Amino acid sequence: MPTWDERFREGEYPTDPEPDPLLERYVDSFPEGRALDVATGTGRNAVFLASEGYRVDALDQSRAGLEITRRNARERGVADRLELVQTDVPSHGFPDSRYAVVTISFYRALDRLSDIKDALEPGGYLFVQHHLRSSDELDRGPSTDRYRFAANELLRACLDLTVLYYDERTERRDGRRGATARVLARNTTGGHQSYPEIADP
Repeated sequence: MPTWDERFREGEYPTDPEPDPLLERYVDSFPEGRALDVATGTGRNAVFLASEGYRVDALDQSRAGLEITRRNARERGVADRLELVQTDVPSHGFPDSRYAVVTISFYRALDRLSDIKDALEPGGYLFVQHHLRSSDELDRGPSTDRYRFAANELLRACLDLTVLYYDERTERRDGRRGATARVLARNTTGGHQSYPEIADP
């Protein structure tokens, strides 16, 4: 099986992917501060958040992925806003209450999700998207269910936060079919809260 460095170098993944539309829709409601992109890959979330004015810690184990992220950031004029950190997410030491925004795209971080949520500042936002198990035929994502979320698994993992958006869906991207879950949640609690006013897509 190819390593992540080989996958990124061979172009198995898009080198300059756009951020998820849900992240783009909500970003204006996020608090100011520092952002964290877990398993940044080629920097789809990190570069976007940097372009929105955040200073971003972008974590990944792959040197090749981080090199692509650096190149993308330079092309968009935001390289000085990124701190690229080569690290293994399962053993990374996440600081407490440091980040206004944390994003994770297509990495199953469930074993570290508690530590990642603890890294949110009060009022900070968490965005996660990942592949789902499905009874439909899929040709995107992990080849086995081991690295996919079960139905509502991601939602249940975030119920200690205020869930502002959640969906599970089948989608086509670049002609390939996949099933994904997305959650956007805020590090707040209580029966009476304010909620961002977000325009429909």
